[in-house]
Amino acid sequence: MPHGVRRLLFALFFMSGFCGLLYQVVWVRMAYASFGVITPVLSIVISVFMLGLFAGSWMAGKVVGPLSIRRRPSAVWLYAAAELLIAAGAFAVPRLLALGETWLLRAGESDSFTYLLWSGLILAAVILPWCIFMGATFPLMMAFVKERDGSERASFSFLYLANVIGAMAGTLVTAVVLIEALGLGRTLLVAASMNLFVALCAAALGLRPAAVPAPAREAAAPVPAARPPANARAIALILFTTGFTSMAMEVAWTRAFTAVLGTQVYSFAALLFGYLLATWVGSLAYRRDLAKGGVLPTERIVAWLAIAATLPIVLNDPRLHLHIAGVFLGILPFCGLLGYLTPKLIDRYSAGSPDAAGFSYALNVLGCIVGPLFASYALLPLLGVKLTLLLLAAPYLVLLAIRRTRKVGYAAAALFLVASFVSKTYEDQVQGFHGEGLVRRDYTATVISYGQGMERRLLVNGVGMTHLTTITKVMAHLPLAVVGEPRSALAICFGMGTTYRSLLSWKVRATAVELIPGVKESFPYFFDDAAALLRRPEGKIVVDDGRRFLRRTAETFDVITLDPPPPVEAAASSLLYSEEFYAAAKARLTPGGIVQQWVPNTERRIVQAVARSLLASFPYVKMYRSFEGPGLDESGFGYHFLASLRPIEVPSAEVLAARMPESAKADLVEWVQDKDATRFLRVVLDHETDPEEFARGSDVRITDDRPFNEYYLLRRLLPAMREPVVAAARAAVETR
Repeated sequence: MPHGVRRLLFALFFMSGFCGLLYQVVWVRMAYASFGVITPVLSIVISVFMLGLFAGSWMAGKVVGPLSIRRRPSAVWLYAAAELLIAAGAFAVPRLLALGETWLLRAGESDSFTYLLWSGLILAAVILPWCIFMGATFPLMMAFVKERDGSERASFSFLYLANVIGAMAGTLVTAVVLIEALGLGRTLLVAASMNLFVALCAAALGLRPAAVPAPAREAAAPVPAARPPANARAIALILFTTGFTSMAMEVAWTRAFTAVLGTQVYSFAALLFGYLLATWVGSLAYRRDLAKGGVLPTERIVAWLAIAATLPIVLNDPRLHLHIAGVFLGILPFCGLLGYLTPKLIDRYSAGSPDAAGFSYALNVLGCIVGPLFASYALLPLLGVKLTLLLLAAPYLVLLAIRRTRKVGYAAAALFLVASFVSKTYEDQVQGFHGEGLVRRDYTATVISYGQGMERRLLVNGVGMTHLTTITKVMAHLPLAVVGEPRSALAICFGMGTTYRSLLSWKVRATAVELIPGVKESFPYFFDDAAALLRRPEGKIVVDDGRRFLRRTAETFDVITLDPPPPVEAAASSLLYSEEFYAAAKARLTPGGIVQQWVPNTERRIVQAVARSLLASFPYVKMYRSFEGPGLDESGFGYHFLASLRPIEVPSAEVLAARMPESAKADLVEWVQDKDATRFLRVVLDHETDPEEFARGSDVRITDDRPFNEYYLLRRLLPAMREPVVAAARAAVETR
C-alpha cells in the first residue's frame, strides 16, 4: 500500500478516535445532568460505549467478509457511511437524553428499582446506536486494507495505535479547552464536523483506483476467515479478563482518586487521559517490536501485569503524600502493559482477517461492558475501593500461578500482601487518623462520617462536604423569617442535616432532597435528636436529584434553600447554579416565595457568574456576605443569595426575630456564644451586598451548556503561564 494512503488512514483513525472520546466526555456530562452525578451513570456510559464497540466490531466483521470477497461495494464506502451516522449522534443524543429525562419523571425516587432500571435502559438506548457505528470502523477499514494489500497481517494494531493517540488527544482537548471555550453543544458540533470530514476523505479513497495491477489484486483477494491459532482459547480468556478488569478498575479509580484529582469531570478525564497515554505508549512499543521481529512473549507481559495491578493501591496510600503523582505512577504501568498486550493478541488471533479481528476485539470489549457494571453495582457497594481493586488484581495472580513464573510470582505476591495488609486508601484513612468513624457504601458513593462534638465531618468519596456551622442554619432561618409566615420549605442537598433540622424548628412542612442514600443515613451520627426528628410527621427526606425532584413534584414551597456540594467546581454544584435549575425552582415557588442560594468562598468570577444567573432568572435578588470567621479574601466564607419573583421586603433584625418561633431562635444561636437572636440577625443584615454592583463587569452566566464554574483549567492556567513569560521579558528589558 502506498505510504501516502497509509498516512491518510492513520490520520482518519486519529480523528475518529478524537471524536469518539470527545463524545464520551460530553455525553457523560450530559448524562449527569439528566440522571444525576452518581457512579452508575458513569459506569453505564462506559459499558454502553463498550457494548457498542463490541456489537459494531462483531457485526461489521461478519458482514464485511463476504462483501470483501465480491469487492463490491468497497469496504471503505461502508466506513464512510459509519462515520456519517456517528456524526448524526452529535445532534440526536442531547435531544434523546432530554426526552428520556422527561419520561423518567414518573418512575419515582432515584434510588427506587424502577428508576434505576429504566434510567439505565434509556441511557443505553440513547447512546448505543452511535457506539455500534464506532465499533464497526475497525473491521470495515481492515477489510479495505485487505482489498489493497492482501498480505497485510497486522492492520489492527496499526489502526489501533492511531485511534488511541486520537482518543488521548480528544480527552485532553475536550476537557481542558473545548467545553470551557465553546460549551457542550458547540463541542459536539466540532466532533460532527470532523466525522463528516473523515467520511468525505474515506469516500475519496473509494473513488481512487488501487495502486497494484488487477491480477495482483485477484491473487491477493482475502479469504472468508482465518484459522484460529492453536492457543485461541487462552487468547480469548486473556482478552476478556483484561477488558473486564481494566474497565472495572477505571470506575473504582474514579471514585478512589476524586479526593486527589478534584471534581468528578476532571477526575474522569484525567484518568481516561492517563489510561490512553499509557495505552498509546504500549501500542507504539508493540508496533516497534513487531517491525524488529522481537515481540515480547505473552507470559512475560501477564507476569508484569500481576505486579502492576496492585501498584495503584500501594502508591496512593495517603501517608506517602504522593498525591497526583501517586495516581499516575500507579495506573500508567498497568495501562501501558495492556496497550502492548491487546493489539498483540488480536493480531495473533486474527492474522489480519477482519472477521477474526472483529470477533477477538469483541471478546475484549465484552469484558469492558460487564466490568464497569459489576464494579458499580456489586463490588464497590459491598467491598469498597480497596477490596474491589484487590479482587480485580487477583486474576493476574491466578494466570501467573498457572504459568508458574516463580521469580515474578514471588514479587507479585509480596506486593499483593503489602496492598492488602499495609496500604491504606482515602476511605479507610479516616478511621486510622481520626478515631472511630462510620463508613457507608452504596451504588452512588462512599460516605464517611467521623469526629466528635463540633469537630464531626462528612466525606463523600474522600471529599469534605460540610461541617457543623451556623452558616447552614442561616440558610433556613433567614429566608423563612423574611417570608414571615411560611407554611412549607424545601432543602436541596441534605449534607449533615443541619438546614433540614432548622426548617423543622419552624414547625412547617419541611422536605429535604438528597441524591446519595448514605448521606441521608448519616443523619443520626451528627445529631442526637435525629431519630425524633425523623419521626416528625411534617418532615420527609427524599432520595433524588434536586432538579429532577422539582420537575416531578406537584408541591409548592414558600422557601427553597440549597447548599450545593463542594467543591463549587463540581458537576453536582454546577447543575444547581444553572439557569435551568432556577427555572425549575421558580415553577415550584408559592407567590412571594424565596429561593436561598449559598455560594462558598471561591474564584470571584464564579460568584459573579452565579449572581448574573440569578439576576437573569429572578427580577428581585438580595445578597449577604457571610460573617462567620475570617475568610481567604473579602468574601469571607461565601454569600447567601435571596431571589424571588416578587419584591423582597427585609425588615429590621428586631422584626425578623419577632417572626421566629422560640424553637427557631434557640436553633439559630445554638452554636454561638451570644444567645441573642436579634443581635445575631443584625450582624447578618449588616453584611448586605448589592448583587448588581458585585457582578458589574462580568456578563458570564452558568447554564447547562456553559458550566462556567465546572470547567476552569484554561482560564486559570493561561494567567499562570503568562506571568513567568512577562516576568522574564521585564527582567530582560531591565538587564539591557
